[in-house]
Amino acid sequence: MWSVRALVLQGLAVDRSWLDPSDPRDATVVLADSRALVWDESAGWRIGLFRSGSPGVRTALDGAVHLGGGPLPDPDELGLRAGSGISEVGRRYRSYTAADGFGEALFAYR
Repeated sequence: MWSVRALVLQGLAVDRSWLDPSDPRDATVVLADSRALVWDESAGWRIGLFRSGSPGVRTALDGAVHLGGGPLPDPDELGLRAGSGISEVGRRYRSYTAADGFGEALFAYR
């Protein structure tokens, strides 16, 4: 996962990560310090204290804040935001059912 590499380059220790292809698609990256980052195709990335979750089970976070940057931020920007604690007020960026070309952009994203 491209985002894991960006987080490691920012000095964050990654414990584990997984993808969930079910709608809405999401990903979880659990850090060694008990925090986790969760991405979903509607809201983008958020970070908080990992409470529960596993592959196939939605991740629950305590005290989550949105990192901003839209649903597909640049990996380096994600690493900087997660490493520095930059956050934005959360909002929905898009509907996961929208026929807006997001799926193609996601698959082409590196």
